[in-house]
Amino acid sequence: MTTIDTVGQLRETFSGQILAPGEPGYDEARRIHNGLIDKHPALIARCLHTGDVVDAVNLGREEGLEISVRGGGHNVAGKAVTEGGLMIDLSLMKGIHVDPARRVARAQPGVRVGEYDRATAVFGMATPSGVVSSTGLAGLTLGGGLAWLMGKHGMAVDNLLSAELVLASGEVLTASEETEPDLFWAIRGGGGNFGVVTSFEYRTHPVATVLGGPVLHPLAAAPELLTFYREFAADLPDEIGTQVAFLHAPDGSGTKLCAIAVCHAGDDPDRADADVRPVREFGSPAADMVQRMPYPLMNTGVDWLFPEGAFSYWKSAFFSELSERAVGVMTDALERAPSELCALVVEDVHGAVTRVSPTATAYPHREPGFNLLLISSWIDPGQTDTCIAWARETFDALEPHMADRSYTNYLSADDHYRVTEAYGPNLERLVELKRRYDGDNLFRLNQNIDPSRS
Repeated sequence: MTTIDTVGQLRETFSGQILAPGEPGYDEARRIHNGLIDKHPALIARCLHTGDVVDAVNLGREEGLEISVRGGGHNVAGKAVTEGGLMIDLSLMKGIHVDPARRVARAQPGVRVGEYDRATAVFGMATPSGVVSSTGLAGLTLGGGLAWLMGKHGMAVDNLLSAELVLASGEVLTASEETEPDLFWAIRGGGGNFGVVTSFEYRTHPVATVLGGPVLHPLAAAPELLTFYREFAADLPDEIGTQVAFLHAPDGSGTKLCAIAVCHAGDDPDRADADVRPVREFGSPAADMVQRMPYPLMNTGVDWLFPEGAFSYWKSAFFSELSERAVGVMTDALERAPSELCALVVEDVHGAVTRVSPTATAYPHREPGFNLLLISSWIDPGQTDTCIAWARETFDALEPHMADRSYTNYLSADDHYRVTEAYGPNLERLVELKRRYDGDNLFRLNQNIDPSRS
């Protein structure tokens, strides 16, 4: 049977949409968040439920098509889209169900962070869910899930209770600590290497209002501000999440700034004020935007840095410490930034997330420290070469100050050589499990775990 015949047969029973080049909706469906990615699948299967996913996986396997899997479509590497293969599009699968009595929530893979936050907030609950509302919840979770709440409640993977997957064979399994525990271990940090997740079940926590936001300073104050921050961050309570950012003012003025952003998720407002006060009282801030707000609003604070359709190229790595020299490199980099959407964000890692064994989940990076996200984004396509070069040059200058670790969710398309850093001590076990669940590497458009690796 030819591919054309197979597709025709699939269309008769498929609940979602099957789109080919030139058909209405195809161009919209193939686009993802990063405008730099411009790929053309031979076919897009826009699924509505698990049965559709099974049919799509079977089609791709039987016809020998390269498969990509799209959830929220936010990942900068663009691996959600295949060139000339089959794109399994889960973005229409947006069901969310919250069970406040059990303190659990179930979400389908097309759900974005902002949608999940809003659904759980109705019940005064939350799950660690990243820091940007447009992020796809599926990709965030499968890669680990750094989040404002991770000091108190761990990462997204630490709150995953179970997941339904479609394997390369087309078989549907539920993975949890009780059923398929090896597979459950692997998907908590191993990305999309092991199957297509069609449902996530999360633990939720009582979180309603947080004390959060940035305190902004002129870029010239960066050396003093970071000296203060190193001391402040050395002994933080679990309730506080912090970031340092080197960025342009969001008002379009082009003003270069350095900021400390906080999110305090503690229950006692007086304690929260006291814990955050040193940040607010240090130096002479250009603006203090810290305020009490609903948790979902906290995850929108830097959305403006990630406009949909902008061209984006990222670099990322962990620091064990924020040295004066590293701060100097980052300050100089922002001074030279070719676009006002270029920024450097440093996420603090401490608390509950660091009290998990590196081998307890496939996500291994549990050491206290800091994770750098080097963002190069731009609107004018004529700036592409300049902006990519800025990111690469800045990363090279920072490399002597970096730890030998990287976060899969922040890696760009050309960072495949850093898979060893990303999976660390868990790579050998991940390779063994990849051989068991996807020995032919059907799911390879990801930060790939090659089953033939020796």
